[in-house]
Amino acid sequence: QHVGGFVLTQSKLSRLVPIQPATMEARRIIQWDKDDLDAMGLLKVDVLALGMLSAIRRSLQLIDNWRGGHLQMHQIPSGDEQTYDMICQADTVGVFQIESRAQMSMLPRLKPRCFYDLVVEVAIVRPGPIVGGMVHPYLKRRANPELETYPNEELRRALGRTLGVPIFQEQVMQIAMVAADFTAGEADDLRRSMAAWKRKGGVTRFYDRLVGRMVERGYERTFADNIFKQIEGFGEYGFPESHAASFAKLVYISCWLKCHEPACFFAALVNSQPMGFYSPSQLMQDARRHGVEVRAIDVTQSAWDCTLQGSSTIENMQAFPGIRPNQPAIRLGLRLVGGLSEITVERILAAREQAAFTNVEDLCARAELGTLEVNALAAADALAPLAGHRRQQVWQAAAIKTRPLLLKAVPTYEASLCLPDTPEGENILFDYQATGMTLRRHPLALLRPRLAKRGLLNSQQLDALPDGQEVAACGIVTLRQQPSTAKGTIFITLEDETGAINVIVWKSLRLAQRSEVLHARLLAVEGVWQRSEEADAQQGYGRVRNLIASKLEDLTPMLGRLAHKGAASRDFH
Repeated sequence: QHVGGFVLTQSKLSRLVPIQPATMEARRIIQWDKDDLDAMGLLKVDVLALGMLSAIRRSLQLIDNWRGGHLQMHQIPSGDEQTYDMICQADTVGVFQIESRAQMSMLPRLKPRCFYDLVVEVAIVRPGPIVGGMVHPYLKRRANPELETYPNEELRRALGRTLGVPIFQEQVMQIAMVAADFTAGEADDLRRSMAAWKRKGGVTRFYDRLVGRMVERGYERTFADNIFKQIEGFGEYGFPESHAASFAKLVYISCWLKCHEPACFFAALVNSQPMGFYSPSQLMQDARRHGVEVRAIDVTQSAWDCTLQGSSTIENMQAFPGIRPNQPAIRLGLRLVGGLSEITVERILAAREQAAFTNVEDLCARAELGTLEVNALAAADALAPLAGHRRQQVWQAAAIKTRPLLLKAVPTYEASLCLPDTPEGENILFDYQATGMTLRRHPLALLRPRLAKRGLLNSQQLDALPDGQEVAACGIVTLRQQPSTAKGTIFITLEDETGAINVIVWKSLRLAQRSEVLHARLLAVEGVWQRSEEADAQQGYGRVRNLIASKLEDLTPMLGRLAHKGAASRDFH
């Protein structure tokens, strides 16, 4: 997010620019936009807010607290093979930038093995390179170096680092200068037109000048037209190389943390919410898939943030070769309890430091909890050490009454009541309602017998099937993406008890079944299973898995009350 910016001037700003009070107290804004400032020659610096910076800082702090030492970003080893192995497998849920469906689809094809590959990866999945038709030529040349050709040495110098395909804004300027004899000022004017990507047609005015000069200098018109078409694509937004390199650094660091210190990484991600593509529920599911033990919210142990405790028991260590030994478990934080403020949690922690809580009444008295607060804790199953199973917690929370100050220290005695435990399905429902996630069985594990009767496969079963097979599968919708460059195609991620399923819905089907696409919480999909295994498949690279949808069915009613209480999908357009 661009949270703001500032303008630098040699003299007093108010003498040059109209200024007005901002909505936020004690803030001022100028009445001009960036184009006005540019016309006046004033320097504007944007301030970019990246939630991943906070997540990385918190990750490093957790590592320091757990292992000792003082690990800093610049000390993270570069060129780590296990990190790049993970990236090539598109195991990138939660990391910076390359966590989207489009990036995950690109990773097994591009197969980054060094830092500059990540720079290209960050930049190539952008509207500019996609609309300009740079993606497939780059991938083909990367797979077959013989396809990499240049009309002359001057263009090799400009495009050699990206295999002859312009991917960065700086390369467009270089092409204009070396191939079309643009001056530095003309090339910068071209860059400004590309930067104004929301205004259509900004680059088109350079066609005659650029193509004409290239032809005059001996280039084939078809080649010049193709170059301009690629440049024109940058009118849809492309990255400067410096920007892509800065982002690639954060990509690598976040991937290294996930690969080697997953417990610290996922705890930090949840503590940094809201950010990224994935909800805390999805992040914790991925943490558990990586062998991290996640422990329930507990009013006698949890802090506001997620914390580290004990040791995770990783059953299949061979599946996670990069994980450092002695991985801690994650204790979920009280921040996840709906209706509980940080101020309330501070009172709980202060009272807990003085002495352990003996029962629910003791907790409420010493932490000064009101009825709504103790009910929220009970609903979240956070009172288990003090009251037993969830139904007992809710019963005891309901018995707590707000009493006059003089009577707060006087104990009350009520006959204990032994209630039966809540059924598993209801417990899962209450988990989602109170915290947005569950550590119990996945909801679809309970529905699997009914889904199996319908012939609906899970993610694990799909993964074993050959390319081109007609299949039917089902999952809870966790993510919808409709990029502007996808020509109406929408990408949906489904989650079940064994993993995730990537679904591609073409525009025609999206229009025909709009309601199912936009509103279904539990979605059944019939279609063709698409998988790609490349030459180095035994190493886990080149794995592309998609379900190309031909028919959709909304099975949301099967979720019952969970359809309205479960974690909502995250939708991006």
